[in-house]
Amino acid sequence: VRGLAIEVEVTSLEQLDEALALNVERIMLDNMSLEMMREAVRRVAGRAELEASGGITLENVAEVAATGVDLISVGALTHSVSGLDISLEITVSGPRKGE
Repeated sequence: VRGLAIEVEVTSLEQLDEALALNVERIMLDNMSLEMMREAVRRVAGRAELEASGGITLENVAEVAATGVDLISVGALTHSVSGLDISLEITVSGPRKGE
C-alpha cells in the first residue's frame, strides 16, 4: 500500500536475506547477537532501515548502537514496571438539578 510503512521481523540471517528480496523499508532484528546484528548491517548496506529489538537493556544499548543499526527498541523500560492502583473520588456539593 502506497504510503504505508511495512516492517518485517526476522530472527535469523536467512530470514533477513528473504526480507531484503522483498524490498521492504524496515527490518526488525529480533533477539540477535551483536555479531549477527553487525553482519545484518553489512548485508543490508543501507537498502533498508534496521531496528534492533529483544534482549536490549539500558546496560547493553550502547553496544547495540555500535553495531550500526538505525533504530533500537528497548522493551526493558516497560517489561518490569509495576502497575499503580489509582482512584479518583468525586463528591458533588450543593443541591443537584431537580432537587
